[in-house]
Amino acid sequence: MRPPPDNLPAPPHSWTPARRLVRVLAAPVDRFLEVEAASGIVLLLAAAAALVLANTPGAAVYDAFWTTPLGLTLGPLTFERDLRWWVNDGLMTVFFFVVGLEIRRETHAGELSDLRRAALPLAAAVGGMLVPAAIYAALNAGRPTSVGWGVPMATDIAFAVGVLALLGDRVPPALRILLLALAVIDDLGAILVIALFYSDGVNFLALGAAGTGLAGLLALQVFGVRAVAAYVPLALVAWGATYASGVHPTIAGVLVGLLTPVRAWLGPHRFADTAEAAARDVREAAGTGVANLHAHLEAVARATREAVSPVERLEHALHGWVAWFVMPLFAFANAGVSLGSLNLAGDGWRVFVGIVGGLVVGKAVGVFAAARAATALGVAALPRGVRWADVSVVGGVAGIGFTMALFVAQLAFPPGEALETAKLAILAASAIAGVGGYVLGRLVLGTGKRAGGAATAAEAEASTEV
Repeated sequence: MRPPPDNLPAPPHSWTPARRLVRVLAAPVDRFLEVEAASGIVLLLAAAAALVLANTPGAAVYDAFWTTPLGLTLGPLTFERDLRWWVNDGLMTVFFFVVGLEIRRETHAGELSDLRRAALPLAAAVGGMLVPAAIYAALNAGRPTSVGWGVPMATDIAFAVGVLALLGDRVPPALRILLLALAVIDDLGAILVIALFYSDGVNFLALGAAGTGLAGLLALQVFGVRAVAAYVPLALVAWGATYASGVHPTIAGVLVGLLTPVRAWLGPHRFADTAEAAARDVREAAGTGVANLHAHLEAVARATREAVSPVERLEHALHGWVAWFVMPLFAFANAGVSLGSLNLAGDGWRVFVGIVGGLVVGKAVGVFAAARAATALGVAALPRGVRWADVSVVGGVAGIGFTMALFVAQLAFPPGEALETAKLAILAASAIAGVGGYVLGRLVLGTGKRAGGAATAAEAEASTEV
């Protein structure tokens, strides 16, 4: 649904020609932001900039910038880490919080809310995680580099959806929904892998403090507290205690997202009734003074806020920040691989081939084979308008690991040649999977909307029922 037109008059003291100039200059930017693949393009540019800087005379400046210490001091207490840590462990917590919100929404009323509808993406996601991990593990068995088995398990949803967006109306809506559901489950799998296998020795006292912070969030919900600001201190306690416990702090972001209320207080209909009543009161109070007017306006603001669930409201508010700031900044901080540090001697080639093979081949084979097995066993069925050739496209683009794969690599490998080789392998594999998925889509998806395919969001939703 398109947003309502802006019929408001020009703001007081504004100059019409100046406003018109701003609209003209902003129009190309607005059109770019409306493109579904746009955030993936920005992510790609950030990674390319980091890669270029790391292989030019500016490499020393690049490294020095990200190793700049930044901390907080409160009396005798000091907490100081470098800028890269604040991005990877701090800002990426916001990314994982949004992932938690997405999982919460999907399991409540989305593609994962019904087991029969979730069976196909669940099977495809599990296959798409196990086969890449097995390929990497087989190549690196018994070697120190075996710790990287979790790297090729991840899918970058921004890039994967972006590739499908570039294919336009060739893509049946149900196929895009299948990819989204698969990616959500894939993210959940990556989160479990990070929590169970890529966290340090657990400090149970600190973990108990994190649990106390999370319990406090639930208590605020029981008492009906709706202000987001009231939840932030407890969320920070959970994040800090999780870090102190040895579990990666981004896991706290996921848990806070999963605990966020998923039901709206008022909903659309009660909001409409409240807004209409408030509008009448505002008209009546227009001449009674500013104080009375503010009271009515606050009622309208509260109704507006509570028309949707906190999960939807926060996801909407943070999605742009994550897509346009957090993820590109993470890519810029971590994709700066010096090609001169690439070493394919010894175990280096095993790391490189294990990641590239896992993402490019393992993802495609795992997604397709597991989906076929689930349908053969009768536990899942293809959505209407989707063919097995289409599923192969999903398997292809699922091999774009990028953001999440880089994140896991940072946890799996210590700084050094193995980590740099892993990063370069992720970039290479993501490029191969992206281009390969796009070419495959051009070949197998046809030239336009398919007869019998879902043409609207409502039909796409219905087409996932099996």
